[in-house]
Amino acid sequence: MALFPMLSSVAGFIKVRYVVDKANIDNAVFRAHYRLTTAILFGCCILVTANNLIGDPIACITDGGIPEHVINTFCWITHTFTLPDKHVGVGKHVAHPGVSDYVDGADQIRYHAYYQWVPFMLFFQGALFYMPHWIWKNWEEGKVRMITDGVRGASIGQNEDRQGRQKQLVQYLIDTLHMHNVYASGYFLCEVFNFLNVIGNMFLIDSFLGGEFFTYGIKVLELSQEDQENRIDPMVSVFPRVTKCTFHKFGPSGSLQTHDALCVLALNILNEKIYIFLWFWFIILAIISGMALAYSIAVITLPSIRETILLRRFKFGTPQSVSALIRKTQVGDFLLLHFLGQNMNMSEFNEVLDDLSSRLHLGNNLPTAPSTLELSPMYPLDKLRLHKETEA
Repeated sequence: MALFPMLSSVAGFIKVRYVVDKANIDNAVFRAHYRLTTAILFGCCILVTANNLIGDPIACITDGGIPEHVINTFCWITHTFTLPDKHVGVGKHVAHPGVSDYVDGADQIRYHAYYQWVPFMLFFQGALFYMPHWIWKNWEEGKVRMITDGVRGASIGQNEDRQGRQKQLVQYLIDTLHMHNVYASGYFLCEVFNFLNVIGNMFLIDSFLGGEFFTYGIKVLELSQEDQENRIDPMVSVFPRVTKCTFHKFGPSGSLQTHDALCVLALNILNEKIYIFLWFWFIILAIISGMALAYSIAVITLPSIRETILLRRFKFGTPQSVSALIRKTQVGDFLLLHFLGQNMNMSEFNEVLDDLSSRLHLGNNLPTAPSTLELSPMYPLDKLRLHKETEA
């Protein structure tokens, strides 16, 4: 299997896109789910199916009574087993960790039937992490891309077409004021899906590995502190490299024969590294996803947070003008403005907010020139005073 061409196809999930080509409709944590995590899982799926890295995923040896390809196929599609109590004393009374003589019914046996399903599980998980983005993309329906067409990205100087599009954008914001709450609810709901997705995937892997995943990383970290002679490698315990397999067949006389096979699972040298990485990555992703969800809840419930975002991130206006804009808009309006700020040059985005504030008659607390109506009463008085001084 050609490994590098397949891995290059996964690079599309993490490629950097120019802002003018693709509208930004989410945040960095959201993208860590559907771009980075999906790419990691699909890449791992390709690795465990690349036979040119490790050769055959399983190779079994017997007493010669069964053809090699038969015992390999049987042990791969059914299961193998190890003895969890036989991990100490390798080379003395234990051949390999978990591989030794045993008494059926007396010794504890751990069966391993997960390895043939690892690539399918990784692919399924990659699809799960992409699903919230797919839902949000269809819910959003390209709104940000359409309304920012012609004003996205950095620009050098101004032109009439861009200024005209900015005015159309401001008019759209005024015409659709307070009409974006359903739009925002879809985004916040997908953020909840992202958080639940990473937690659910951790439980899914734990069930898939027989309840070993949640403590897997902790045991690996504790391994270095244990005695070299007596320690049990948790990676070898969960992903054994050598296992046992039992094959039954009838002999020439019709009697039942039992053949013990010793199987080398070369694929587990990759599986153990993949799942220790996923353990750390899912922990990190769950933490930052929880923080992002808490941040979104604060944005929804606390107008002061929305004011801070406009003031500090987008460097817009004064506290009084920003407070007036927040009071006039709702959460859905703010989310749309936030997406506009992510897709536009900051100075031009501030111009849009200034124009929006003035057209909503919010004021910007800046001194303005008096109007003609305010000045008009002054003209007759000045003329009268000048006329009287001339007469005198």
